[in-house]
This record gives sequence, C-alpha cells and structure tokens, in this order.
Amino acid sequence: MISNPKVVITDYDYGDLEIEKGILHGVGAEVIPLQAKCEEDLFEVAEDCFGMINQYARVGRETIQRMKQCKIIARYGVGVDIVDVDAATVRGILVTNVQDYCTEEVADHSIALWLTLARKLPRYDKATRSGVWNWQTGAPVFRIRGRVMGIVSFGKIGQAIAERARGFGVELMVYDPYISQSSIEKMGCRPVNKETLIRESDFLMMQAPMTEETHHFLSFDEFKLMKSNAIVINTGRGPTIDNKALYQALTQQEIAAAGLDDPEEEPAKRSSWDPQDNPIFSLPNVLVTPHAAYYSEESIRIARETAATQVAKMIRGEVPDYPVNPEVLNRQQN
Repeated sequence: MISNPKVVITDYDYGDLEIEKGILHGVGAEVIPLQAKCEEDLFEVAEDCFGMINQYARVGRETIQRMKQCKIIARYGVGVDIVDVDAATVRGILVTNVQDYCTEEVADHSIALWLTLARKLPRYDKATRSGVWNWQTGAPVFRIRGRVMGIVSFGKIGQAIAERARGFGVELMVYDPYISQSSIEKMGCRPVNKETLIRESDFLMMQAPMTEETHHFLSFDEFKLMKSNAIVINTGRGPTIDNKALYQALTQQEIAAAGLDDPEEEPAKRSSWDPQDNPIFSLPNVLVTPHAAYYSEESIRIARETAATQVAKMIRGEVPDYPVNPEVLNRQQN
C-alpha cells in the first residue's frame, strides 16, 4: 500500500467531507479539499496527487498533463463528460464513476417535472396566491392518457421513466440507437428513429449522456418539427439541448413548456452566476431545478461512499468497481 498518498477533492457542495475522510484516512491518505471553479485551480495540486475526486470541476487535458503520480480520477456521479477520459487513458490514469445509484431519484424527478407542467400547477398556484380562484387560469390543459411520450436514451433511468409513465396510459416511444429494437419492444415501447420521435411526441423525456453525438440533440431544426403543445423534460445533460434554440421555441410557441434539471451552462460550474444571465429563467412556461434530480439523502451518501472507495481500493492495490477506461488497469498491473 502506498504511503501517505494525496487525494484531491476538486469541489463539493455536501457541507463537509466526513464520509470521504473516514474512508480515505483509513488507508492512510491525506485529503486535500478545494472548491475549484476553473481548471487552473487544479494545476498546482495535480503534480503530486495520487488521486482526484470531482463533482462539478472539469479535469481536462491541461490538468492531466501535469499529473506525475496520479493513478485515479473518480467522479462523484455517473457522467464523465467533465473528465478528459482520452487524455487520462494516454497517461495511464484510471477514471471511475458511480453507477446505478440514483435511478429511482432521477426517474421520479422526471415524472414530477412532467406532471407539474402537464397539469399547469405553477400557473394555478400563482393565480390562487394572487386571489384568483378559477380553473380557467390553467387552460388549456389536455388529458394525459392516450398521448405520446418519447424517451431519448433507454438505459436504466430511461426504462424506469417508462415504467412509471405507463401507469398514466401514455403510448411510449423510444429512440436509442445503442439498444436493439427487440429489447425496447420487450419493455412495451415502440422503437423509432429520431425524426419520428420528435414529430410525434407530446411529451419528450431527455435522459441522454453528454457526447459529441448528443451535443445539441435538440436545436432549432428539431424544435420546428415538434408539436406546438409538446412538453420537453431534460433530466440528462444540459448541453444536449441548445439553450438559444429552446428559448426561441418557447417564446415563439413552437413548443408549450420545458422542465430542466440542468441548463446548457450549469451555474454550479461558474465562478459567479445570476439568473438574469440566462433568459430561460425568465419564462413562465419553464421549470428549472438546480441539478437536483439525482438527490436524496440516500443517493448522496452512496455517491460519496462509492467515489471515495474507488480511490481507497487503488491505494490498497485492489481493482475498483466502476472503471470507465478499464484498459488502463491492464497497463497498471503489467
């Protein structure tokens, strides 16, 4: 086991690091907490760290190239788009994530955003608080049963969304080119291409990871094809929806409403933030939550324990549970 390895926690919003310290101090590690808001904040500590754990801070090529002793970069969450995995692989650094820890929470959150917008709850609430007691303040509200829900990306979370939505009597369509049609059909859903999904969906549930392929999956052309009464829900990565195109679609009635758990440029990744910087926040037909879909007390604990445990296993010379670039393990072991 390596003596006194340094583990950098690039940023965190959990209030403390008692969980991480409990695990990492147990293997003799020194924990170095930061609150990095730009990559330059990591350059100095990168040189002699054994491992990094990151929440929102980007660990990019410039940081990775400065690493002389690092063996592992551990993400607190599922997505690794804020880690340059290719650069890490070239340097022989393992990247890990936390898998299967917030499926229930994200699916619940997605359904909550959908129903809240479909039933016009924010509009009703605002009206009644101002003294207006009138069912017409939410009009038009359409029956959910019999309408079409499209799901983009059909991994565990997408499937959990489908399972919940089925009880509301919607027809389920799925676009995911990486899952076989037969697998989608076994889940009681209709596999379709992207254009069909966009044209026919009354409710479009985005759960896509952030890749070059999914960047701006919904942009100006896509919104022009959608139904004018369509509702878009995104509990996947923010940049999968073009923010400028979404604003135009919402203000020009190309779609009816949107629920976002993560706008294209996430405020938590900026050194300063004001909602006036993004016109999306000014629209009454938009619900925005602060990247909270994954949150429950249980899921937070699992994420923290799992990320720290991946680093602890590397320190002990053991194989981590959730390697993103497993080919590095072979090189480290040879």
